[in-house]
This record gives sequence, structure tokens and C-alpha cells, in this order.
Amino acid sequence: MKGKEARARIKINKLLEESGWHFFDEKDSKANIQLENNVRITEADLVRFGDDFQNCKQGYVDYLLLDSNGFPLIVLEAKREDKDPLDGKEQARRYALNLAARFIILSNGNLHYFWDLKKGNPEIITRFPTPGSVTALKQKKSNPNPELLIKEEITPEYILQSQNPDYLTDPEWLDPDKRSDYLKDNNYRLLRDYQVRAVQSIQNAVSQGTDRFLFEMATGTGKTLIATAVIKLFLRTGNAIRALFLVDRIELENQAKTAFTDYLKNDYPIVIFKENRDDWHKATIVISTVQSMIDKYQRLFSPTDFDLIISDEAHRSINGNARAIFEYFSGYKLGLTATPKDYLKNLDVDSLKELDPRAFEKRLMLDTYKTFGCENSEPTFRYTLTDGVKDGYLLNPYVIDARTTVTTQLLSDQGYSVMVPDEDGNLQEKIYTQQHFEKKFFSDPTNRVFCETFIKHALRDPVTDEIGKSIFFCVSQDHAAKITRILNELAEAWFPGKYNSDFAAQVTSRIPYAQQFSKSFQNNNFNGYTRFLEGYKSSRVRVCVTVGMMTTGYDCTDILNLALLRPIFSPSDFIQIKGRGTRKHTFKYTHRADGKEKVIIKEKESFKLFDFFANYEYFEEKFNYDEVLELPRTPEPVPGPTPPEPTPPIPEEYTYKDRDAVQDLNEKLIGKDGMKIDRKMFEKFADQVKKDPFVREKVAEEDFEAAEDYIIDHIFEKPEEYFNLEKLRRDLNLDWRSPFRQILEYTFGHIDRIKSKHEVLDEEFDKFISIYKPQSQYVPVAKRFFKAYITDEDIRKIINSKEYAKLATSSVLSIQDIKQLQELRDTIPRYVKDYVPLNNFMQ
Repeated sequence: MKGKEARARIKINKLLEESGWHFFDEKDSKANIQLENNVRITEADLVRFGDDFQNCKQGYVDYLLLDSNGFPLIVLEAKREDKDPLDGKEQARRYALNLAARFIILSNGNLHYFWDLKKGNPEIITRFPTPGSVTALKQKKSNPNPELLIKEEITPEYILQSQNPDYLTDPEWLDPDKRSDYLKDNNYRLLRDYQVRAVQSIQNAVSQGTDRFLFEMATGTGKTLIATAVIKLFLRTGNAIRALFLVDRIELENQAKTAFTDYLKNDYPIVIFKENRDDWHKATIVISTVQSMIDKYQRLFSPTDFDLIISDEAHRSINGNARAIFEYFSGYKLGLTATPKDYLKNLDVDSLKELDPRAFEKRLMLDTYKTFGCENSEPTFRYTLTDGVKDGYLLNPYVIDARTTVTTQLLSDQGYSVMVPDEDGNLQEKIYTQQHFEKKFFSDPTNRVFCETFIKHALRDPVTDEIGKSIFFCVSQDHAAKITRILNELAEAWFPGKYNSDFAAQVTSRIPYAQQFSKSFQNNNFNGYTRFLEGYKSSRVRVCVTVGMMTTGYDCTDILNLALLRPIFSPSDFIQIKGRGTRKHTFKYTHRADGKEKVIIKEKESFKLFDFFANYEYFEEKFNYDEVLELPRTPEPVPGPTPPEPTPPIPEEYTYKDRDAVQDLNEKLIGKDGMKIDRKMFEKFADQVKKDPFVREKVAEEDFEAAEDYIIDHIFEKPEEYFNLEKLRRDLNLDWRSPFRQILEYTFGHIDRIKSKHEVLDEEFDKFISIYKPQSQYVPVAKRFFKAYITDEDIRKIINSKEYAKLATSSVLSIQDIKQLQELRDTIPRYVKDYVPLNNFMQ
């Protein structure tokens, strides 16, 4: 056996064993791999396969994988490392048909394809399927029939049929005058006309041989309901036996579970993966955050475990590493997104710098279209905010451009210029832009102007005339804390005795029970009910101040004001934030007057979007603003206590440098104490965090962001141990900067070990392969290039500068390698810059 073929066989053998296949009998099971199984060629084969096989009377299957009864299950055709696995496609098909095996694996050890002969084309996989997953696929889905899916009748009652199979005999349904109340009282759902058309668009796409679909639908148009109908369509017609619904946030996971249970509980078992790790396979619909699967999906799942994979908020949950999860599974794939195609008006993206956030967003959007087979940038189905407004389902915002003197300068091409002393005490010019606000550039007067402007101009609740429910989006958690304090101070001045510091509340990851607070705000009982009108159910808290929470999938229909206190560079983020206000709402108050019950009903007619950083202008050039406010440099007087005298635009902390010096001093002190700390630092850290109830709760919920923030604030850098992330990594003997999340997962037993740097780099490359699907001959050199670019700073500089002649002395890459890679030499660096955290792999 030649060298390249031998290397391929060694890799294939290892992959088979890792997925549960074995060459020899084991204690509980028989060997399920046969090598070089003989296949005789029949006259029928010669007719079927033509001249290519005229001179061949017999062949040998490289690997024949058997089911538990010893019958042929998978034909595995192996090629040399320098050969394309697809070269063996027709030969493998011939062998599989002769042996009555439905499945084929094509591999050269570096690149692998899985092929279900009853479904479609071979698909790239990064791990071999397990025996159990393929057996289940064969048994439960022996006759997938796209024709049944295409012919399935989709009506507005498609979901109602699952919620109440007997609805046609219900008197309230049959009575047109009672039907509306019947549906509302029972939470029964009818599909709207555009939702029916969305599902039918998948039927049309399948009829054309497509197995990937993309829905672009505005926030508030019922993407989860449509996903429910799509899942039912595939399951009901036998074209899927299990569906995976991927989301990118914990709160969306719970919302999806609630919705699917309401709609399909009579038909299919539904679980959240993290709550059912050991028996998820018993469910038909599995819901999971992307974060629950990162670094674990290849170990926990086989590529054939799901036949339908739906990515909610697809522009987020399929980017970078997350997209590799999506590509890992071999089923039908549907993406749902609210981000429109034409998101930056009159913008020449090609003229932007490589790392410009708009350039990244453009690449991300193009990747999204490519992932779902929409290379022409046209989705399978589109329903925009404009469509929703025109059809009477959604509302447009009332945009307020509210720039202060300071933010106007920050937003200008010149930026905000200040003179600051250098190390020698000489003044020098320092330029700050909008990106520096509340990060390097601090201005308390500006924050106060933001809050006062909101208090004066916010939309009021149409029933009580108090300020309507609102969400503020800030730069950081510290910024959110400042804004919350200022809002509560102003509320006490404007509305004395009404709120007692309940007007605004910070809802960010580091605040305990933040998720519950967001739900309470949605349910109108956050810190109780309003004091403006007895018996009116509206939240006492009027403003939730957040950073990244409450942006996607947060359905609070009575929101009347949104405030952007930060610049936003992601169109998808902007669209999501704006979408928090687009839903319609009916404000209703029932009370007794003059001995009679009276009802006040007011409809939500619009909502206000306070834009302090010209975000709308950034995304929609020449936008006609509804209202332009000229804001003062300093706050105007407001009722109540006189605010303090304005401070200079740049407070002391703006130029204060001592904090870094103190941190350096602390490091020295820690080093001195560190001599007394033994090599059991990690065990001590693990004992401490396991005992902490807040950390335990957040890790159980997989809210690692909240757990990490809490540990940094309350456990790290404290006397006695002086825990920090770098010390924990050293104590665990990690050869790379493993993310904090992985250390916590290891601490709490979610993973049995933290992988080495080279193992992680192998996985990162597998993710790249699953996305870009390079030709087989490029894979080995592409892998060397990929690893070298990430880990070797000198190589990275050469590649970025395109000074390839300097590779003449490199032992890792050669100029010939660069020539062979062709366009991959540009694709790999761009992918790494966008999605791979380089700092994690640099010592």
C-alpha cells in the first residue's frame, strides 16, 4: 500500500473507531466493519453503469459497515489523500446497490462525504456517523418522499389542526361571530396569508431539488409560528424524523419551547437539549442554543441525528464557529432572519477597509445567503417591515435624531479633539470618535442630556399618561448603571413619590435575576404595578436599561420608546433593536363607574426611537427624520432639585492614568503572595465557585456571561488566593488561552477535559472545511497554512503584507504552497480575522 493511501487508511480507521465502529468483537457487540468485501458485477450492473465497468466482473468494497444484525449498512469508499473522495462516487453507488446498502461514505482521510441514496447529493461531514444514528435513519425513515411534502395542503388552519384536531366540530368555531374570541381565549393560531405563502415557498423549492432555504422576515411577523408549520410539514410527510431548532440566546430557547409546546404538543415530544442531555434522542423536536453545542456537538451528536435543522436569527447563529455546527448535520436546512438585504444605502462596500464593521457585516450577509443556497442574494421567501406596515400587522418608528454638541463632534470626520499632557507634561492633541464613548471618552453631562431629552419627549401611555414602557441600549454595563441612576434621579424630580427608584432598572448579565426581570417587564409586573391608575396592569418600572439583552426575540408589544445611547455598527443589531417596537398593541383598562363596568381601549399607533448617535443616518443615508431636536451643551432646568453645575466635557477619569499603575502594583503584590500558593490553585477555585449559589445557578442555565461577570467582580483578585484567568490556565497546564467558559464547563463537569491547542486548531480547521468545502487536493496544505497563520506571528505578517518571497526560509510554508492554495490564501486569513480569536492561540 503506497504512502498516501496508507495515511488515508490510518486516518479513516481512527475516525471509524471514534464514532463507535469496531474491527473486532467486543464484550457487548460484534465487529461491524468488514474490509475488502467482494462484490460481483452482474449484467444488470453493466447496463446500469455503462462503459466504465464493461471490463470489470468483480470489485472490492474498501470498508463495509454493518448493522447490529450483520447486514450491510454503509459502503465506505476510501481514496488516497491526494485524490478527491468524489472520484469514487459512482463506483461506491454500484457497490451499495449490489449490497442493498442505502448509505455511502466517501473519504480520503482529510475530506469526507455522507450520502443517503434515497435523499440527494453527497454532503461534506467532519465526523463519521455512529452505528446507532444510521440504523435509526434507516428504520424510521425508510421511504422519504419529497412528493408527499410538495403535495401537502397548507391552509391557515394548518397549526390549528394540531392544537385542536376536533376544531371543525366545535360550535364556537362554526359560529363566525364567536370564532375570533374562540381563537384568542384558547391561544389557537391561524396562519396569516403571508405565513401560508412562506411555507408553500419551501414546497416549491423542494420541487426544484433544493434542500436549503432562507426566510427574511421582519421582526414581529411570526417566524416561530412559521417554523412550527415547516417542522410539522417535514415530520408529517415523513421527510424528517427529528428536527433541531438552533437559537443564539437563552431567552429564545425558552420562548421556542413554549411556542412549540402550545402549537404541537398533541403531535410530537419537544425538549430543550441542556435540560435533557441524556435522553434528548427520545424527542422529535430538540431546541438548543448554539452555545450549548459549541465544542461538544461532534462528541454528542452524529451528523445524521437530525433531518431538519432550523437556525433562528440565522445571521447570528450560523456565523463563524456556529456555522460549523449548522453544517455538521446532513439534513434539510432553513434559516430565519430579520435582517434585510439592502441594509446600507448608497454604500460602496468594496471601498471599505478589511476590518471596517460594515465590511464584516457585508461578508457575514453574503455568507448567510451562500449557506442557504441563495447565491443570487434572493431568499426563498421575504416579508419586510414595509410589507408588514402596509398589510396592517406592524408599525413604523417615529425617529428622533437627538445629537448633543458632544456627540455631534464625536460623530464628525474630525472627531472630538482635546489637548492632553504627555509623559513630559507637554500638551498634545488627542482625537476621540463615537466608538470611544463610555470606553475612553466619558461625559456625565452628555449622559444627563440623553436622559432629560427622553423624559421630556417620550411617548406616554395612552391610558395613564405616564411615560410609556421603554428600553435603553447602552455601551457597557457600567454605562447602564450610570444611566439607570440618572433616570431615577430625574423621575423623582419630575414625578415625586411615584416611583421611589423604581422608574428605571438595570437589566444586564451581571445583575442577578436579570432574565426574570425582563420577563416581569414583559408581563407588566416588574416591581409591581403602576401607581398612576389603580387596577391598571402596567409595570411600575417604566425603563429597562440594558446593553445586549432584550434585543432578539423579546416580545413586549406595549413598548413605546427605544433609546440608542451608543453607536451601532451592525445592521442586524440595529434591525433587531428597532424591531422591539414594531409590534401592534391594544391598551385596555376595565373599571367600574356609576355602578357600571366601563372599558377604555387605546391602540398603539407608533413608537419613538431616540437616536443620539445618528445610527439611522449611518444605515439609511438621506433618511427623512420625523423630528430633529437641537440639544443644548448643558442640561436645561427641570422640576425638582437643581442639578449640579456642569463639569468640563472631559472629566478627570478621561485622562487619568493611575489605574493602570495600580493594576501593575497589584500584579507585583500577587506575585509575592503567589510564592505561597501551591499547584492546587484550580482545585481551590473550583471548590469556591461550586459553593456559590449564583454561579451554580447561572452555569446550570448555561448563562456563562453572567457567571463570568460575577466571578470577575466577586471572586477574582481577592486577598488570600488572588485568582485570575491566567493563573488558572497555568495551573491547568493549558498550552493556549482557553476561554473562561471552557474552564467553567470543566469545573462543573460539563466537559471531561480541556483540549490541547492542536486539537482545537484541528477542530477550527474542520469548521472552515465544512463551510468553504475546498477541493480535496488543497486540504493538506490549507491545513498547514491555516494553523501557521493563527499561531505564527511572522507567518501572519508575511501573508497579510503579501511578501511571499520571505517564505523562502520558512520550514512551515513555501512559496509553492501559496501558489497551490490560489484563492484560499485570501479566504483563510479573512475567515480567521472574522471568526477565530487569535489571542487565544498566542503565548
